[in-house]
Amino acid sequence: MDTTVAVVSLLFLQLLVTALAAPIALPGCPETCGDITVPYPFGTRDGCFRQGFDLICDETRHPPKLSLGGDHGAEVVGISLPDGTVRIRTRILDTSSLQQLNGTWSAGLRPGGPLALSARHNRFVAMGCNLLANLVAHDTLYSASDRIGVCAALCVSLSALPPPRDASSASCSGVGCCQTPVARGLSSYTIQLNDLAQRPAAAAASPLLVHAVAFIADQRWFRGQQDALKKNFLDDPRKLVDSTVVPTVLEWSLHVDADQDMFLYDPGVSQWKRCISVNSVVVDAVNGNAFDRTRCNCSRGYEGNPYIADGCQDINECLRPKVYPCNGTCINMQGTYGCSAKKNIINLAGPFTLTTIVVGFGLLFSLLGVAQVTKKLKKRRAKKFRQKFFRKNHGLLLQQLISSNKDIAEKMKIFSLQELEQATNKFDHNRILGGGGHGTVYKGILSNQRVVAIKKAKNVMQREIDEFINEVVILSQTNHRNVVKLFGCCLETEVPLLVYEFISNGTLSSYLHGQLENHLSWKDRLRIALETAKAIAYLHSAASISVYHRDIKCANILLTDTLTAKVSDFGASRSITIDETGILTVVQGTYGYLDPEYYYTSRLTEKSDVYSFGVILAELLTGVTPVFSSHSSEATSLASHFVSLMRDNRLLAILDTQIVLEGGVEDVEVVARLAHACLSLKGEERPTMRQVETILEDVQSSNIHHNSQTIRVSQSPLKDQPWKGGNGGEGTRVYSLEKEFIHSLEIPR
Repeated sequence: MDTTVAVVSLLFLQLLVTALAAPIALPGCPETCGDITVPYPFGTRDGCFRQGFDLICDETRHPPKLSLGGDHGAEVVGISLPDGTVRIRTRILDTSSLQQLNGTWSAGLRPGGPLALSARHNRFVAMGCNLLANLVAHDTLYSASDRIGVCAALCVSLSALPPPRDASSASCSGVGCCQTPVARGLSSYTIQLNDLAQRPAAAAASPLLVHAVAFIADQRWFRGQQDALKKNFLDDPRKLVDSTVVPTVLEWSLHVDADQDMFLYDPGVSQWKRCISVNSVVVDAVNGNAFDRTRCNCSRGYEGNPYIADGCQDINECLRPKVYPCNGTCINMQGTYGCSAKKNIINLAGPFTLTTIVVGFGLLFSLLGVAQVTKKLKKRRAKKFRQKFFRKNHGLLLQQLISSNKDIAEKMKIFSLQELEQATNKFDHNRILGGGGHGTVYKGILSNQRVVAIKKAKNVMQREIDEFINEVVILSQTNHRNVVKLFGCCLETEVPLLVYEFISNGTLSSYLHGQLENHLSWKDRLRIALETAKAIAYLHSAASISVYHRDIKCANILLTDTLTAKVSDFGASRSITIDETGILTVVQGTYGYLDPEYYYTSRLTEKSDVYSFGVILAELLTGVTPVFSSHSSEATSLASHFVSLMRDNRLLAILDTQIVLEGGVEDVEVVARLAHACLSLKGEERPTMRQVETILEDVQSSNIHHNSQTIRVSQSPLKDQPWKGGNGGEGTRVYSLEKEFIHSLEIPR
């Protein structure tokens, strides 16, 4: 008896759950317009639909009319989530002067939007005499001459036409009527109707010879209506056009990039796992590229809206005996149903119990088999995705480059996605080291126990892909102890993953601006400045090809456990040839470090990095952030404030007192003068990074002392090299480093 009660209770609970139907639209949004259901992602009010899925519900009409968004949107008569279709009503295109007609079919669809004509559901139809009908792709991707549907309707004379009342001969087979499939699903088309015959003057009065019509219709509807349509056309063409609306089928899909918040991504197999709702599956869209556009359906045994949380609800198969037959007692279960014999459950014993066990095990093994097949299909699909991204990210070219260049082969390795997932525990959140403007950095441990840093893009955008590939190209050609080393990359994801040496001590910004308690001494600051200058000078002039970093800042200077500086993050960098002095490019950089001359002219030069380095020198001297709040609570640029204080001989007002005590006024002042020169508004007045490196080496080696400064300056290798490039001689107000040093002696202390 207890067993019977349990079964009855289970059935009751399942019926209760089924009764609580999941919503079709978002909370607070109308689910219908008249008698037409409007499921999300479609909607008729702001906040109720996704971009491109907006519909208009005209409630002033009786019954209310639902139409596509836009001024000329066609009437919508049905929306199907399982099929991914929208049924609309369209008009017939006609002409009364059949010499030549160019018309447009669009139904109000937006180019590039989620809706497009269904190529598999529709037919292109034309009616008339001696008529050539062309369906031309009306899309920016195709030329105007790309005909994707052509048919001809012939009738030599009026006598060749079938009798108007003879329905048996009224099929659309090329005599007075023709049809052809639609080869490509787009948002709009051009329809061209051309007369194939020279009309005799006597025949021009016949409406059958001067009228022609064309339309795109649901092929199932047309198959049942073609006889009546042709008969009505022969009776009265004008009446047919005025009184007939044609059902047409559209298909819709979501974009895997723009709508990625609608999908749950499974990094284990590198593919979309399901939509927002549990018990949903991702299916490829019919129109368009399956890699770019996709849809969702509820899993087998569930119905509802997969685009809403908990939108897919279990089907009670027991309430649909015609669809799910059962010759015994039907028992509904999640996603499926069971069917037991008609005998009372209490009396089940003996052979039947054994049979039930055997069937149960058979069903279990069947499910396991299906699971294995599904797993293999997922792995195969994931492999295809990885191969696609590998080719897209120029993996074949990089493989060829590595195999043909021994130097690059020693520096670079192409990692598989599986290797990096194992190294980061599938990119566990606890492995995140930090992130910059171009990606998130994870700590990884490779199979050889080497600790590495792995950078992964934040956003899947073409710009991010280009920046990551740019960083691979630049770092594969650099070899300097103060430039972060690139061990390799992974090209099997949409945006390449970069694998660097692991730098354990964080960034210079963390030390200078309070994130870490460790205080940097003057000796460490001076050495870090010199090592950074050496790295930038190497990039500008000593690498195999000159590189402008374009984003020099404290956050991109990493420190090892011995506080050795490493310049990183080359996503925004640009390579130039030896004979170039600058390039015009879109302005990129970080506020507070950005070269004003580059900002206003868009011309990137090596002096742009010099300006950013000048801001770093100012940070090292003052401990102040590049942008800080002044007494008036307004954001103030450290660079402009630093230059202003230098000009007013009030530098001590902002210098870090501890640094002055440790380094001495003379050495600190020399570095301050160097920072002032780097921060000149005119790039030609700034020193080169080689000159900066030389001065910092002199300060570090204690070759600059107050008592013998004039002698040392005269011995400087920069004596005859003013900051200005080729024309910086006498008569200008551009200082050489020598004059800057001599001028610094005149500042009262």
